[in-house]
Amino acid sequence: MNIAFDEFKKLRIRIGLIVGAERVEGTDKLFKLQVDFGPSAGSGSRREQRQIVSGIAQFYAPEKLIGKQFPFLINLEPRIIRGIESQGMILAVDVEGKAVLLKPVKKVPTGSNVR
Repeated sequence: MNIAFDEFKKLRIRIGLIVGAERVEGTDKLFKLQVDFGPSAGSGSRREQRQIVSGIAQFYAPEKLIGKQFPFLINLEPRIIRGIESQGMILAVDVEGKAVLLKPVKKVPTGSNVR
C-alpha cells in the first residue's frame, strides 16, 4: 500500500538521547526508556523528556543504551503497556525476528528532525 507524501510528512521522527533504561518488572521483552529530545519549543532551557516502553530487552542490555542516540516516532498516540504510559516508539529493523536499532552515523543535536 502506498501513501501520499503528505501522509508521510505527518510523522514526527526525532533523534532522542536515552538517559535511562530499565527492564519492566515481570517481563522478558520490555524496557522502560527515559529519552531526552532536547529543549522544548518555546520553553527556554527546559528539556523535553519522554517515557517510552520498547520490546527490545531480549536483544540489548539497558546500560549499553544509555547515552546513545536513536530515532523515535514521537507523535504516536500514547499507549499504556503493562501499566506504563509509552509516549512514542523507538525505530528498529526486524532481522530474522531480532530488533536492530537504527542510529545516526555521527553525533547530531538531540531533538533533530529526521527527514
